[in-house]
Amino acid sequence: MAVTNAHKIEALFKKAAGLQISKEKVKEISDIIDMKFHDLLLIGEANAKYNGRDVIWYSDLPLTKAFRESMQKFTALEEELALQDVLEHIKTLPPIYTLEVELENKLTEIVGTLIYILANIAREFSRDDKTLSADELKAAERILNLTV
Repeated sequence: MAVTNAHKIEALFKKAAGLQISKEKVKEISDIIDMKFHDLLLIGEANAKYNGRDVIWYSDLPLTKAFRESMQKFTALEEELALQDVLEHIKTLPPIYTLEVELENKLTEIVGTLIYILANIAREFSRDDKTLSADELKAAERILNLTV
């Protein structure tokens, strides 16, 4: 199960970066976002464990200043993701610690921000046209993997 639906990914890419994405690329983008979201939760779990807790706090996630600024920009788009989709996705992951309520309430913002960031990185590689190529998506994924 994906962390959010295909329609939301398409809408966010268009609204955040002005990019059109094909149906084929939606699955790739979804997989990238799923992986990065899981990475954030894994680091959060490691930080919680280091601090002697079995609950992941929002502050345990490695969210940089730039990520938090992107989170504000995502929020300004007024696009909402379904919390239930994110929670159902988490159930498909290997077991992780319990999430605190504050973190659970921010999950959709975190996922939306990952999509926002990937879309804006992809726009930097996109030529004058507004359609994202496979090579441009791969380049954007490489940058995202280096930074998040």
